[in-house]
Amino acid sequence: MAEPEFTATGVRIGKRLRSLTRAGQVRISDGRLELLTSYGSEIDSAPVQAVRASKPWFAHEDRALADVNGTRYLLTLGDHDPAPGEPGPPAARRFIEAVRNAAGRSTAERSH
Repeated sequence: MAEPEFTATGVRIGKRLRSLTRAGQVRISDGRLELLTSYGSEIDSAPVQAVRASKPWFAHEDRALADVNGTRYLLTLGDHDPAPGEPGPPAARRFIEAVRNAAGRSTAERSH
């Protein structure tokens, strides 16, 4: 199994007004995005090219939206990247970039 392209732990994952986990995980690996509980159980997953990641208009810097299989999740990541070697989730901006980069890469791989 390849190294994950993006991993974030300690992520609050919510759906509408309901919190699903306060310390979840977000992982992009092998062309798939996975949303996991703090225990590692899958909340949802999808091929990364089918996922839409964006920044909510009127929200804090630490929030990102992820549309996965027709469900919109609100992810609360860090408002800035943690210092090297320090625990904590990376910035929401980095998550959005990782989804877009992984989607572009997997699309390019299929066309060759």
